[in-house]
Amino acid sequence: MSILTFDEVSYQHILHGLTGEFREGVITTLVGPSGAGKSTTLKHINGLISPDRGEICFRGELLEQMNLLDVRKRIGMAFQSAPMIPGTVYDNINLPKSIFGESLSREEAERLLQQVELSVELERPVKDLSGGERSRLGIARTLVNRPDVLLLDEITASLDYRMVQEIEKLILDLQQELQTTIIWITHDLEQAKRVSDDVWFLKDGRLIESGAFKELVSSGQAETQAFLKGVSV
Repeated sequence: MSILTFDEVSYQHILHGLTGEFREGVITTLVGPSGAGKSTTLKHINGLISPDRGEICFRGELLEQMNLLDVRKRIGMAFQSAPMIPGTVYDNINLPKSIFGESLSREEAERLLQQVELSVELERPVKDLSGGERSRLGIARTLVNRPDVLLLDEITASLDYRMVQEIEKLILDLQQELQTTIIWITHDLEQAKRVSDDVWFLKDGRLIESGAFKELVSSGQAETQAFLKGVSV
C-alpha cells in the first residue's frame, strides 16, 4: 500500500515528470548521480517547495491542499548536519513543540533521548555535542510529533564508519519498533544495499526504476545496473 504518490511532478529545471509511489511502513532509499533531484524530492514531500506541475498525494489527499503545519507534524525531516539552535539539548528537542506554542515534558524528552540511545543531560549545551551525538539528537527531534513519514537527507555522510553503523542500526531498530515510513537519501550504495526495502534510482529529475536492491542489480534496466554495478550482491 502506498503512502505517498508523485504524478508527473516537475519543478524548475530539476524534476521532469517525476512519477512513482512510496510504500507504507518500509525504508526506501533514493540513489542516483548528483543533480538527479533527490533532495528536491524530499523538499516537496515536506512542503518546503511546491511543484510547478503535477500532483503529490499523501494518504490519498493532495499535499498542496493540506495544512502546512499539519504536514510538518506528520512528516519529519533530518538533515546531514542536523542544524541546531543555540542553547541546550532540551531547547533543541523541544523545538518542534515550541513552534506550535507547546512544550515537551522533561520525561518525554528523556524518553526520546533513550529511544535514540543518546546519553546526555537535557541541560547540556548543544555546542558541546559530538557529530554523532548531534545526529542522534536530530533524529530524536524529528520523532517528537510521532510522524507517519521520516525523511533522511544524507544523515551519515560526515560520520566515521563506526558511527555510520550505529546510526544505521538505530534507524532500522526505530523503523521496526514504530513501523514508520522512511525515505532516505544516500550516496553510499553499500548503505543503500544494507538498509533498503525499496530503492528509487533517479537520474535527470526522473524516476528511472524502483524495486528491491538485489533485483535492480540483477535484472534492472541497463542504466540502473550500470549505476549499481560496483556493489556486490
